[in-house]
Amino acid sequence: MTGPRASPAADTAPGPALVEGRGPLSRTVVDALRSGRPPLHDTADAIAAAVLRADPTGEDLQLALFLLYELHYRGFEGVAADLEWDPDLLRLRRVLEDRFLHALRMDLTSAPRSVEEAFAPLLLEPVDLSGSLSHYLETEGELWQLREYATLRSLYHLKEADPHAWVIPRLTGRAKAAMVAIEYDEFGAGRPERIHARLFADLMADLGLNPAYGRYLDRAPAPLLATVNLMSLLGLHRTLRGALVGHFACVEVTSSPGSRRLAKAMRRCGAGPAAEHFYAEHVEADAVHEQVVRGEVIGGLLAEEPGLEADIAFGCAATLLLEDRLTAHIRAAWDKNRSALREPSSPHDALTSDSGEGRAMRIDESLYPGSPYGAHRE
Repeated sequence: MTGPRASPAADTAPGPALVEGRGPLSRTVVDALRSGRPPLHDTADAIAAAVLRADPTGEDLQLALFLLYELHYRGFEGVAADLEWDPDLLRLRRVLEDRFLHALRMDLTSAPRSVEEAFAPLLLEPVDLSGSLSHYLETEGELWQLREYATLRSLYHLKEADPHAWVIPRLTGRAKAAMVAIEYDEFGAGRPERIHARLFADLMADLGLNPAYGRYLDRAPAPLLATVNLMSLLGLHRTLRGALVGHFACVEVTSSPGSRRLAKAMRRCGAGPAAEHFYAEHVEADAVHEQVVRGEVIGGLLAEEPGLEADIAFGCAATLLLEDRLTAHIRAAWDKNRSALREPSSPHDALTSDSGEGRAMRIDESLYPGSPYGAHRE
């Protein structure tokens, strides 16, 4: 039995435009969100069969999962806000999550199961940086590639720290106090102009991109969606609180060196002061956060719940796995001088240069010699 469904005319969220589906699962979600009616796969067996046929890291499943998770953030324009807790959509989300999480666990059967094993390799800068995307951008990247990178990362950075905030009520003592202190920094330490999501919006404006939340969802490929979906998956489940702490710690430990390289890349390519500032801000802040998250958040959590150590290690390993896959996707495209973004299904999702504040920012095509997406520029 399901509860009452929201009317499409009910209170709607002021979120981004809903995109088109990329396969049967995501089309089912899109249709349900637009109509307010139950998903077409209206039995547990039908849902399970459709999900089992899908690639757990493919475009269809990852977009379907992203759309359902986004109901817990800002929702979508014209979509009833009450659908956030619709039982039919939650049932569908659950089987999508199980498929994704099972695939991750199968891929990580030989991953470290202790915090020391998981994090020790991350604490030293590798001698060989040839596989590092930030190193590539620092030394060889062109401005069009920095724009693509920012476009991809906008799906997370425009809501930076939000998924991790879900773990706060699930922590106690040292771990909770330290987590709140880090999140306070992430949210600008009381100053709205310093909220990291706002700083990233400023970066996008410097790069001639539209900083509106969710604007480039239609351009995001599955490997990028998976990195954002992982945070939402871990954040929305209390049973995965240890894995979310592991994810958060992994991000903080690896952020400072990568941010230093990206700040240099922005400076070298003349991206603009706000673009450089976003990453420069993370160099110092995340170096401090790294110490706090390892010593106090992880240390405090393990002091209270030592049985979560394997989950913390899993969260770190899953983060690295998906980031490596995203890097491979981007480099495979760039090495062939192709865009790493998906083709837009509608013109407004192209890499246009209109700002979210109505200010026309025309991109000088001479800045992008050899760019593979010239046809999408205004």
